[in-house]
Amino acid sequence: MDTGNLSVVSEFVLLGLCQSWAMQVLLLLIFFMLYLIIVSGNITIMILIIIDTHLHSPMYFLLANLSFVDMWLSSVTTPKMITDLVRRTRLFPLEIACVRSSLCILLEVVR
Repeated sequence: MDTGNLSVVSEFVLLGLCQSWAMQVLLLLIFFMLYLIIVSGNITIMILIIIDTHLHSPMYFLLANLSFVDMWLSSVTTPKMITDLVRRTRLFPLEIACVRSSLCILLEVVR
């Protein structure tokens, strides 16, 4: 009787975007700058909507919520990618991968 595949996956190996160290540093700088721009832009939008009383309408309330969700969505994936560009070992456990994937899916559905 065939019991099937009994192997267990316990971690993932990320191979990366490229093998060149110079290219990895360039990508690190690009992604880090984009991440800072995204987070600071979304925080600026939220602060302006909270401070300005003329922007206290439903449309701007939804825009502030969209900025909040967008900031958290970029904070789920981008920091891990930035740190993986620097580290030599790119292993992470299955549980972390499941939580990260679930957060991405949840935040995309909310958005």
